[in-house]
Amino acid sequence: MDIAETIKRLPKLEQHVHIVGSTKPETLMGIIEDSGAKTQFNSIDDIKQFFQYKDFPHFISVYSTVNDCIIDEKYFERITYEMLESDAASNVKHVEAIFSPNDHVRRNLDYGKMLDAVNKGIKRAKRKFGISCTIRLDLVRNYGPETAMKELDWIKKKDDNIVAVDIGGSEEGFPPEPYEKAYKKAKDLGLHLVAHAGEAAGPESVWGVVKTLGVERIGHGTTAVKDPALLKEIREKGIAIETCPVSNLRTGAIKALKEHPIRSFINQGIKVSVNSDDPPMFNTDMNSEYLQLNNQLGFTVDELMRISLDSIETSFLPTKKKAEMREEFLKEYRGIVSRKA
Repeated sequence: MDIAETIKRLPKLEQHVHIVGSTKPETLMGIIEDSGAKTQFNSIDDIKQFFQYKDFPHFISVYSTVNDCIIDEKYFERITYEMLESDAASNVKHVEAIFSPNDHVRRNLDYGKMLDAVNKGIKRAKRKFGISCTIRLDLVRNYGPETAMKELDWIKKKDDNIVAVDIGGSEEGFPPEPYEKAYKKAKDLGLHLVAHAGEAAGPESVWGVVKTLGVERIGHGTTAVKDPALLKEIREKGIAIETCPVSNLRTGAIKALKEHPIRSFINQGIKVSVNSDDPPMFNTDMNSEYLQLNNQLGFTVDELMRISLDSIETSFLPTKKKAEMREEFLKEYRGIVSRKA
């Protein structure tokens, strides 16, 4: 069995993937044709060409354009189902997906109907592929802390399958500290705490989510590597980092995959997961992420398997489910190793 096939067969868990960011060009074109939405796209090739980025702010503007195309709640079922179909093809067993409802409520869609459609897609994928999925609500820092508090009230009224909150969006100009009350409220609601940080801003952004928001996991965190004291704090608090190597390359957060700090994080004793973030937008998937770590950073199959196991440990699954999934992963891995021997 060659290395690509071995990596494809490795069991995986994804902690950081955006639902709308998982919209395939073919699906987006189908949605546009079905809805009659007025857009700049005349073909799938137009969309693929559009998914090229000069920098992180440019990526955000592209993402916003995709949001503009989704003018009916029903489309979330298909997008979510196809996201999980793709993950299942990479032997991903569980996904913690990111949903940013206010991006669409601002465009006159209904929160409850969207959440129902997302969960319909999740249930359909579970029946078809056996893959499980929970939801993390992205409060999107651009909209401000008052809006975040209102979104938490939405969750309070309807929290179907939501296990965590996050703040994504633009780091520059939107520091995490003003979200302290929102994160306290989310914790009081029994939700897990995550934040995007250190992707498009420096270590100070990561310090903010660690010290002020009390996060359990950090999305991206690439610039944390510049501050040894910060890495020590992250390790001592047991915070995990959701790395997204190909995404960081595509948005210019790193200049080359060989420069990605994932190995530095691991060497510091920090647990990491590996994730695809916005897979069709970055022309990646979970198999590709693992393969790139092998090709560009020299990760062995054993090291990649350790990342999979650590991803279970730092997931938001119940303790019993974690133990069951760990046994499932190890059983599959033994089968892979025996075939290689």
